[in-house]
Amino acid sequence: MTIYTRLCSNLLFPLHERLKRHRSPALRRELERSQWLSMSELRSLQDSNLRTFLARLRNEVPYYRSLFGRLRFDVDAATVADLQCLPFLTKPLIGQNLDALKSEKAGSLARFNTGGSTGEPLIFFQGLERVTHDVAAKWRATRWWDVDIGDREIVLWGSPIELTKQDRIKRLRDIVLRTELLPAFQMSDRQMDSYLERISTARPRMLFGYASALALLAQHAERRGRGMGGLGIRVAFTTGETLYPDQRAVIERVFGAPVANGYGSRDGGFIAHQCPQGGLHISAEHVVVELVDSTGNVVRNGETGEIVVTHLATAEFPFVRYRTGDMAIMADEPCPCGRGLPVLQSVHGRSTDFVVAQDGTRMHALALIYEVRDKPGVKAFKFVQSEDLSLELLVVADAGFDSEVEARVRSGILARMGQQSKFDIRRVDSIPPEKSGKYRYVVSRAPR
Repeated sequence: MTIYTRLCSNLLFPLHERLKRHRSPALRRELERSQWLSMSELRSLQDSNLRTFLARLRNEVPYYRSLFGRLRFDVDAATVADLQCLPFLTKPLIGQNLDALKSEKAGSLARFNTGGSTGEPLIFFQGLERVTHDVAAKWRATRWWDVDIGDREIVLWGSPIELTKQDRIKRLRDIVLRTELLPAFQMSDRQMDSYLERISTARPRMLFGYASALALLAQHAERRGRGMGGLGIRVAFTTGETLYPDQRAVIERVFGAPVANGYGSRDGGFIAHQCPQGGLHISAEHVVVELVDSTGNVVRNGETGEIVVTHLATAEFPFVRYRTGDMAIMADEPCPCGRGLPVLQSVHGRSTDFVVAQDGTRMHALALIYEVRDKPGVKAFKFVQSEDLSLELLVVADAGFDSEVEARVRSGILARMGQQSKFDIRRVDSIPPEKSGKYRYVVSRAPR
């Protein structure tokens, strides 16, 4: 760690957080101690934190005061297992109870919204406690990789919030902390050439961004014959969407650094982070994760379920048993790193990343992706499934994608989806990103 990085991590950034009334430096130190607790000790800590959180909701939040009363829910004796007695929180429910979900003792709340990639946009609020926890949890995970705040960082991102608040104070902060933002919306060949040049000049210690955007940039570097290893990059952090194995491979190959995947969302918070030994650790001190099946019952470890989140740092606008729409598997075994934090074996992405075959079978996007991604001439592609289960493949291709290759793709897709499926292939000049700046392989609007 350089002298300047120590200055940023130990003085400048803590001062920045203090001015914003965040206690993230102190909380990060607490989290770095608690991560080494045993699993049973962490469960006890989680139960204690949960009871404190629920008591605040009973005393301060009209929606939960009424709900706990109707259910005769014993907040003071509650454990994580007792959460299953409470109903799920969904986007429609939040929209219908926006004011009742606000704490009566809430301070200044920041208004946020999600883009509605599932077809259900969401408006919600965050207080200082939630922001503090997310900053501290991300900071802890960053330090797992021997990098820290103040190390030079390139961020490839596309959120409108981050891209529209480039005022002078934020620009100054980024300069001081040596963080540079490259918009993920602008990924033309010319723009990516400039991004590669900027990374080569800046020689960052870490990259951060959407998996799809970093993979796209890495693929472009390979096409240009431009090696990006040897720049001193220690790690590439990816988050915000599903990380596919081929994306991980190309990012690591081109930039000469391991990929550290993270799972989270703007509404659900920073939920899990990958350590150097491979474990995708849940920030269990303040985040409770349940995996449930289509009927809402909790699944066993090793089985796929929808991620349901209770964030214990959201008392000012609570997220209790919030259905994220994301699918994952909980690991049976602890991580060899020795941390007691529970581990997600894998995160499969949103339920909208799953397609539905003619017989009703749900299958992950990879089932289709494997039929296209390595075919000759394919430069970019995207599957779109409609409500009637019809499927369209948008493909950007050169002459190598001839009639024979197209026939092989069609045959492979129909073998998976059913021979009677309605399936079309449409060639396009380009595939734009989603509004968020993400580049999605599959978007399914099939009924869930």
